[in-house]
Amino acid sequence: MFENLTQRLDKIFQNLRRRGKLSAEDVDMVMREVRLALLEADVHYSVVKDFIARVRERAVGVEVSDALNPAQQVIKIVNEELVATLGEPARLNLSGPKPWVLLLVGLQGSGKTTAAAKLARLLRAQGERLMLVAADPYRPAAVKQLQTLGERVGVPVFHEAGVKPPDLVAKAYDQASKGGYTVMIVDTAGRSQLDDALMTELRGITARVKPTDTLLVVDSMIGQEALRVAQGFRDNVSLTGLIMTKMEGDSRGGAAISIRHVTGVPIKFLGTGEGIEALEVYDPARLSSRILGMGDVLGLIEKAQQTYDEKSAREQAERMMSGQFTLEDFAKQLGQVRKMGPFSQILEMLPGQLGQAAKSIDPKDAERQFKMTEAIISSMTRQERRDPDVLNASRRRRIARGSGTDVSDVNRLIKQFREAQKMFKTIQKTGGRGLGRLLGG
Repeated sequence: MFENLTQRLDKIFQNLRRRGKLSAEDVDMVMREVRLALLEADVHYSVVKDFIARVRERAVGVEVSDALNPAQQVIKIVNEELVATLGEPARLNLSGPKPWVLLLVGLQGSGKTTAAAKLARLLRAQGERLMLVAADPYRPAAVKQLQTLGERVGVPVFHEAGVKPPDLVAKAYDQASKGGYTVMIVDTAGRSQLDDALMTELRGITARVKPTDTLLVVDSMIGQEALRVAQGFRDNVSLTGLIMTKMEGDSRGGAAISIRHVTGVPIKFLGTGEGIEALEVYDPARLSSRILGMGDVLGLIEKAQQTYDEKSAREQAERMMSGQFTLEDFAKQLGQVRKMGPFSQILEMLPGQLGQAAKSIDPKDAERQFKMTEAIISSMTRQERRDPDVLNASRRRRIARGSGTDVSDVNRLIKQFREAQKMFKTIQKTGGRGLGRLLGG
């Protein structure tokens, strides 16, 4: 997410930190570089113009000239103005009579159906009782796709063949009301372009049920075209929020920075991957921090909280500190980390020097190493996982064949595991003293 922009800004700020007091010329030079970086990231030119003007006005004033560290002050101003450009955080409107109706609209291929299931999963985890409504009778397999996703997240899907979408949604609302459901998420039909038939159908649906939120699902990879799409829907239906999808695949991502400023419609969620769990509540401050290479510690903690079994984690920690840590525990920990999402997304959330160091890690190579490690451990017997001392040469050859790896890969994993065991024993004996020397400083 925002990979190119983050790299460009990081380079600009690294150069800025090498300077002492900043002159107006220094600020102008930095602003030119930031302007080019934003334009290359596909941020709308009017947004860039306003943003640079606000930052420059603050950066050449007393706010920076009197600062002990002018470079850090400029970065602070850029961060604050970027947060302001990204807009205020907006939450779902879950108020009024139940069931609350969340209407998802958008063009074909924007990811509405998957977004509906992701949203259902998120709200179900918050204790809501949900129903999904398949109101797209036109796209082949649209209903089946939603039904499959509904089964995965444990949410029922309402559909009746041959019923027009406005009538279908009205029937679903009646059933949801009688069934005690608190939230009804409607997956509407998309079109390949904005057209009158699509808008007429949406207006028909909103006339039959009153949505508490009408959310436009926008593919962030279409760049500034996303602004035209958002404006088109806003002019025809009462949009209350946006869900930006495919953020993980868009290294530029300027639409997310521009869209609130240009359309006035708040972003409420970001889709950050194909996995059903890859949906983030939009937070401008945290997104700005990630764009500027400062990481997102809160987001990382939330991912861990959603993934980790607290009881299991406590038991594993106790086993580690007692020296009983096994390859079975190691495999469980890897599985927990992989549930948090793609390794590249975890790395970009790391802050400060840790985040800088993580940039030297190739996420694809890390994913490959994860898979190799899992394959090697899966090819072991239970005895071998619990007692690696029994792994003689013939057993290691068998494990390598079974996992599709080399014996050297198996040997490397066992060596890493032994080093981890050694580290935990050192912590247990010394209370952490000497750990720095063990880790090479």
